[in-house]
Amino acid sequence: MKKTLIIGASPDPTRYAYKAAHMLKRFNHDFVNVGIKKGDVAGVTIEKPDQIHTDIDTITLYIGPALQPQYHDYILETNPKRVIFNPGTENYELEKLLDQHNIEPVRACTLVLLSTGQY
Repeated sequence: MKKTLIIGASPDPTRYAYKAAHMLKRFNHDFVNVGIKKGDVAGVTIEKPDQIHTDIDTITLYIGPALQPQYHDYILETNPKRVIFNPGTENYELEKLLDQHNIEPVRACTLVLLSTGQY
């Protein structure tokens, strides 16, 4: 299974990042929660973007373009195979940066990809 890093993790059950964490768990995907909120989601503690994880296949974004620049270096150092831009997170500048580092930008919805077996 592909290990996923959720940027914008939240313990708020109304947030899509929360729903994604629970769906990843339900489909037996390992995942890391990263965000500014404290707590845990689906049994995984939300951590700050301090520790670089070197075993990440996919980063899924749940933060808007205005907050993304502070994560650019973190994303590049994590060096995932792909970054999923969920609806509302699309960012041409970050997509271009990812292309330059051979990281695939994907405009999609993590929840849809998981529920349709395309993840």
